[in-house]
Amino acid sequence: MQIVAHGGRHTYNRVMQGGARTWWIGWILGGFLLSIAAAALVGRVVERRAQAESLAEIESDARLRQVLLTSEIARFRLLPLALADDRDVVAAVRGGDAARRALDRKLTALARSTSASVIYVVGRDGRAIAASNWAEPQSFVGNDYSFRRYYRDAVRTGAGTQFALGTVSHRPGLYLSRRTPEGGVVVVKLEFDRIEGEWRAAGGITFVTDAAGVVLISSDPRWRFATTRQIEPSVAAAVRADSGAAALKQPPFAIIDDELRLNGQRRTMQHAVTAPGDEGWQVHLAMPLPPAIGGAARTSALAAAAVTLALVGALWGLWERSRRRALRTVELEAAVADRTRELRDEIEERTAAEARAAELREGLRQANRLAALGQITASVAHETAQPVAAIRNYVATARQLLTRGDHSAVDDNLGAIARLTDRIGLVTAELRGFARKGSGTIGPVRLIDVIDGARLILKERLSEVAFILPPVPDDLLVVAGRVRLEQVLVNLLQNATEALGETPEPRIAIELGIEPQAVSLIVADNGPGIDPAVAERMFTPFVTSRAAGLGLGLVIAQDIMTDLGGTLRSLPSEQGARFEVTLRRVA
Repeated sequence: MQIVAHGGRHTYNRVMQGGARTWWIGWILGGFLLSIAAAALVGRVVERRAQAESLAEIESDARLRQVLLTSEIARFRLLPLALADDRDVVAAVRGGDAARRALDRKLTALARSTSASVIYVVGRDGRAIAASNWAEPQSFVGNDYSFRRYYRDAVRTGAGTQFALGTVSHRPGLYLSRRTPEGGVVVVKLEFDRIEGEWRAAGGITFVTDAAGVVLISSDPRWRFATTRQIEPSVAAAVRADSGAAALKQPPFAIIDDELRLNGQRRTMQHAVTAPGDEGWQVHLAMPLPPAIGGAARTSALAAAAVTLALVGALWGLWERSRRRALRTVELEAAVADRTRELRDEIEERTAAEARAAELREGLRQANRLAALGQITASVAHETAQPVAAIRNYVATARQLLTRGDHSAVDDNLGAIARLTDRIGLVTAELRGFARKGSGTIGPVRLIDVIDGARLILKERLSEVAFILPPVPDDLLVVAGRVRLEQVLVNLLQNATEALGETPEPRIAIELGIEPQAVSLIVADNGPGIDPAVAERMFTPFVTSRAAGLGLGLVIAQDIMTDLGGTLRSLPSEQGARFEVTLRRVA
C-alpha cells in the first residue's frame, strides 16, 4: 500500500506539474498578446489626443491670422475715406496741372508713410489724374480705369473693393476705392507681400480663399489663383474676368476632413480653416504633425505594454501563490489591489496636473494674442476714426458759417481742423512706432494742452453735457507722451458721455489734485455708474457692458499709463463713475 501510495503521489505530482506547466505557457502567451493590444490602444489614444490638441492650436492660430489680416485691411480702408474730402484731391479733380502735380507729391509721401503699394486718384472720365508712382516708369497717371469694378462700384454706390492683378504692375492686390464729392475716385492698392513673408517665416502653409474657393493670398506664391474645390465654368469665368487672372490653376493639394495632402507627396498636414470674414475670405492654415506626437505615442505604448506585462506577471504570481499557499491569498490580493489603486490615483493626479498646466499655457498664449490684437485695433479705432469724425463736424459747421458770412468763426474752425490733421500725423508716427515695438517719446507735457486736445476731439459730445473744468495752471508739466495721454483722456470722457445718454441733466466734472511729485486727474460723471457684472473685470480685454463696445479702451488706457509711469484706476462713487489718472509731475 505504501508503495502504491508513494507511486500515486508521484503520479499526482507529475500531473500537477504538467498542469502548472500548461498554465504557465498560457499566462505567457496571454500576457504578450494583452500587452500588444494595450500598447496599440494606448498609443492610438495618446496620438489622437495629441493630434486634437495640435489641431486646436492651429485653429486658434488661423483665427488670429484672420483677425490680423482683417485689421490690416481695415487700417488701409480708412485712407480713401480720409482722402475723399481732401482739398488737394478736390482741386485736382476739378482740373489744373499744378493741383494734380502737387497731389502727386502728396500721394507719394502718404504711400511711403502708410506702406501702401500705390495710391491714385481717377478723374470723372475714368483716367488716373494723379498717383503716388507718378515719377516711376510704370506710372498710373493717364491710364483708363473705367472698366475696373472697383471704379464702377465707387461711382455707383460710393465705395468699392476688388482683388485683382494690376493692369500695369501685373501684381495681385486688394483695391479699396471711395468716390469724392467732385465725382472722382480715390483708390488705394494693398499688396500682401509682407504678410505672406511673415506667414512663410512662421512655418506651415497659410493661404486665403474667397467665397468661390479660389486662393488669393498664400505663403506659397505658386498657389495664387488655384481652386480648392470644383466650381462651375460660369463662376470660373466670372472670377477670371474680375481678377484678371489668365486661368485658374488646379489645386496642388487635397483637403480631407482636418488633413491636407500635398499632391505627389506622402506628407500629410493638419488643416484648419476659419469662418468667412467681412470680405467673405477664409484663412487656411496647414501645419505638419509635430515630431513629438509620434515619440509620445511610442513612449505611451511601451509604457502600457510594460504595465500590462507587469500586471500579468503580478496576476501570475498571485495565482501561483494561491496554489501554493492558500492561506495568504486574501492578504496578497488585498495588497495588490491597494497598490493598483494607488498607482491609478497617481496616474489620474498626474494627468489632471498636466491638463491644468496645458490650460495655463494656453491661457498665457491667448492673453498675448489678445494684447497684440487690442493694441492694433484700438489704436486704429480710437486714434484715426475720432479725429476724422471731428474734422467732418468742423467742415460741416464751417460751411454753415460761410453761408452766414461769419469769416472769423470759419477761421477758428480751420485752425481746429489744422490741429486735428497735425494730430493724425502724430498718430501715424505713433502707430509706426508701435509696429517697431517702440514705446514713443516720453517727456514734459503741458497738462492744459492735453485737456484742450481731448476737448477739441470731443467738442460735439461735450456740448451736450454740463462740463466742469477747474483752472489748470499753464506751467503745470507732467511726464507723458501727449498723444497717448490724450488718448487716455479721450477714452474716459467718451465713456462718460456714452454712459450719460439717458441721464437727465448730464454732468461731467474734472477734478485736479496737484502735489509736489505727482498730479492726479479725476473724471467723474452723474450717470448710472459701472455695471456690477463687469466692475471687477473692467480692465480685462473684451469685457464691456455696451452691446457695440469692444471692451479694449480701458485695457489700452491702463497699459498706456503703465508705460508713462503712472496709474489708471476706478474709484468708489455713490453716483456715476469716477476714474483717477495719476502722473509724475515735472518740477
